[in-house]
Amino acid sequence: MKLAVFAHCAIDTISIGEKNYEQIGGSACYCGLTARELKFDVDLYTKFGNDFPKQYLSDKKINLINAESAKNTTKFAISITGADRTLKLKNQCDPIEYSNTKADGHLVSPIYHEITNETLKQIKNDSNFLFVDPQGFLREKDSENNVFLEKNDIDLSGVSAIKVNPEESQQLVSGTHDEMMVALQKKGVEYVLLTNKTEVSLLVKDKVYSITLPNKEIHDTTGIGDIFCAAFCCTMLKEKDYLWALCFAGGAAQAALDSKDVGLQKIPRKGAIQNNASYFYNLVKFRDL
Repeated sequence: MKLAVFAHCAIDTISIGEKNYEQIGGSACYCGLTARELKFDVDLYTKFGNDFPKQYLSDKKINLINAESAKNTTKFAISITGADRTLKLKNQCDPIEYSNTKADGHLVSPIYHEITNETLKQIKNDSNFLFVDPQGFLREKDSENNVFLEKNDIDLSGVSAIKVNPEESQQLVSGTHDEMMVALQKKGVEYVLLTNKTEVSLLVKDKVYSITLPNKEIHDTTGIGDIFCAAFCCTMLKEKDYLWALCFAGGAAQAALDSKDVGLQKIPRKGAIQNNASYFYNLVKFRDL
């Protein structure tokens, strides 16, 4: 099976306490490598400059689509304190260009304005299953390049699944957590995922399914959401079962956190994801809305 991923690669400087790590990343890398770990072929629609080690992705057999740019790669400075992080945008690469792909599913996860509304529309027209992480549509920067979230009336019709945290969902809709999930559903989304630190909820029709990730010591949270999204997407495409997809997504995020690794080193192994998914499957709670 094949997943098409639309997102920028990035070069991140991650600061945790007194330590700084320069890592390649971006949702393109986290989503693509997680999908490869789950035995999917990956077409990666991205952009990066000569400063990015593209061989790293090629060696993992990720198919790069029109990826090279004359501009340098998108860069972030990320400061992490526990589960919280702040971002500064250091550089922005070219927008992603669209071309047709025969993929089983499409995962759109921009990091900063690399996907235009027109490109999103083209992706929708070609996709049977479209997962959107809207973070990069919602991000803006101030005069000192600090990244913050801003309201955006993105067209969610034709979107199969979306993942948001409470801060992101407030830029798209309003209300309590439950009300925001329902409002996103009314915009056309079939599966609405709300992640609130260790609490993960999934709205399908009129039921909310939820799991709680074990609250252990958190190290580097960069890319955890992307790992989560790719695991959900791949499991939905393969198993056609949203409960398993929820548990695999939570299982992948937990396995990545358990690794205590930084950057792409935390991409979890398939076995660890499956073990966690089986554990979560027996603990899923559900309630009617």
